[in-house]
Amino acid sequence: MNTTLTNNSHPDSCPALVLNADYQPLSYYPLSLWSWQDAIKAVYLDRVNIVSTYDLKVRSPSTEIEIPSVVSLKEYIKPPEWPAFTRFNVFLRDKFSCQYCGSNEELTFDHLLPRSKGGKTDWNNVVTACSSCNVKKGGRLLKNSGMKLNQWPFQPTTEDLHRNGKNFPPNFLHSSWMDYLYWDVELDPS
Repeated sequence: MNTTLTNNSHPDSCPALVLNADYQPLSYYPLSLWSWQDAIKAVYLDRVNIVSTYDLKVRSPSTEIEIPSVVSLKEYIKPPEWPAFTRFNVFLRDKFSCQYCGSNEELTFDHLLPRSKGGKTDWNNVVTACSSCNVKKGGRLLKNSGMKLNQWPFQPTTEDLHRNGKNFPPNFLHSSWMDYLYWDVELDPS
């Protein structure tokens, strides 16, 4: 679709919040957003309902449409119960803070049972650590390091990660999204 704007805003600054069929965001962190092009394509493919729109339209030679600000899927997507083990998901589980000192600077992985001693890279053996604490612990066992954990590692559910993601609102939240989100922050009035 070759589009033309009908006011001075640019559509690239108009992402659409994507809700599941139960009107819950697909993800909180990162927040489930689509570009305006993907949202309009999903509308034309009849995969989503438009819940709310921006005060901005795009046109092609044959049609004009308001850019969706919130869309809901027509078919419910069941979230996986257990998220993938990734560096990002470990940091999210641990709320982006060192599990030894609480810092949120220069975050790394730490293996409680070091890999050199047979430790695995999995949910139950890896915690978020700042680089300073990681170096301080080194290749020693936790009990021999003189350090204490704020929280023991565990395998989170997808719901655990969604709950933690609510602690980290994105820089941009449009006012039309707030009925579906749980952050108390200043809103973009546009």
